[in-house]
Amino acid sequence: MTTEPTHLADLSATRLTAGYAAGEFSPVEAVRAVLERAEAAQAATNCFTRIDADEALSGAKESAERWRAKEPAGPVDGVPVTVKDLILTRGTPTLRGSRTVRAEGPWPEDAPSVARLRESGAVFVGKTTTPEFGWKGVTDSPRHGVTGNPYDPARTAGGSSGGSAAAVALGAGPLSLGTDGGGSVRIPASFCGIFALKATYGRVPLYPASPFGTLAHVGPMTRDAADAALMMEVICGADWRDWSQLGPAAGSFREALAGPVSGLRVAFSPSLGWDVPVAPEVAAAVRSAVETLAGLGAVVEEIDPGIADPVEAFHTLWFSGAARVVQHLDDADRALLDPGLREICEQGARYSALDYLAAVDTRMALGQAMGRFHSAYDLLVTPTEPITAFAAGTEVPPGSAHTRWTGWTPFTYPFNLTQQPAATLPCGVDADGLPIGVQLVGARHADALVLRAAHALYEAGTAEIPAPPGV
Repeated sequence: MTTEPTHLADLSATRLTAGYAAGEFSPVEAVRAVLERAEAAQAATNCFTRIDADEALSGAKESAERWRAKEPAGPVDGVPVTVKDLILTRGTPTLRGSRTVRAEGPWPEDAPSVARLRESGAVFVGKTTTPEFGWKGVTDSPRHGVTGNPYDPARTAGGSSGGSAAAVALGAGPLSLGTDGGGSVRIPASFCGIFALKATYGRVPLYPASPFGTLAHVGPMTRDAADAALMMEVICGADWRDWSQLGPAAGSFREALAGPVSGLRVAFSPSLGWDVPVAPEVAAAVRSAVETLAGLGAVVEEIDPGIADPVEAFHTLWFSGAARVVQHLDDADRALLDPGLREICEQGARYSALDYLAAVDTRMALGQAMGRFHSAYDLLVTPTEPITAFAAGTEVPPGSAHTRWTGWTPFTYPFNLTQQPAATLPCGVDADGLPIGVQLVGARHADALVLRAAHALYEAGTAEIPAPPGV
């Protein structure tokens, strides 16, 4: 267990609400501390598209009144939250990192996850950066520039939820909403040393429907698994606008954290059986996390799931979705796009319906294979990324043989194709002090089990890494 932080901006959502209830401090004090950190985080990493200080303080004062009356609106009342700038937020522009999106309002709707947080009394601090339309695994955009890593601003925060990851890591709110279509909460969480969960598809309602289809998820980005469980209990509320939602979850995610790890069947796959050059420091840290699970009583076997890399099928689906995003744009607006996005849109527009359906066939076969695998194993453990954060402002690491972001993040996008829950948490740092992440993957609908195993690793001290410089 880590020593509890003393600065209000470093407290977890769970600890903040306990402090509000006990009268130790108020939401106003907490939000002021977080706003101060948000300004510092923005100066260091460019992780915000906007900081709404006046709105946040107004919400904090309303929350303080409810806590004084002992009538909190919900389990996150008064907790500072940030929202990725792909997710609709009432009264606030959602610019999606693009110069082609007009900021004029009225922006009348909250996305389902934002609506549930608002109903629960959350305090919205601001919107966080994303690459244009969330298209890649790093965060830089024509509209808002480059987002740096909290541990070294010259390195990337990852993406596409890089702004959210940097904000959480730097104390600009303990909770953030991100999106994940191919790793977009897990990649930046791994690079920035925080927790993130891509839940089973449909568990968190999504609206508007993503042009990337059923690859896209909304997920919590937090400092630990306990806060993610808390957040999941709020954002999983039903919303009729998402026709593919799963409906209310069975049972409490927070209560599930206390369940045992002993006896869990854990498959450890260092590279998914593929020719992936995993950095030695990453491999060692992930193996150490697996050994911790074994020490907690999990039955660990080193075994690969026996699947082929589905990257070409993923590209067909992803690039087609990107082409759909920009289909309505004229030539003048297309000229404003990120050049890399423009390239994949052109490729996506060339795919036929038969190409798309062939990719769907690959996806279904992959899902069946993983379903079979999970009949024998409760969890699959892999590195989240084979590397740590590289130079900011580039899609791939300098000197890489790959041209697209999928080349260096092979462990994330397969589980968007299969719609399985997958979480990442820190398990160490490399020689440069950059965070390393371990990924826990469960069978579809096993979100609570993934959170339970992650929480056990937090409790065992696996995720104890140094705070970013200046925090």
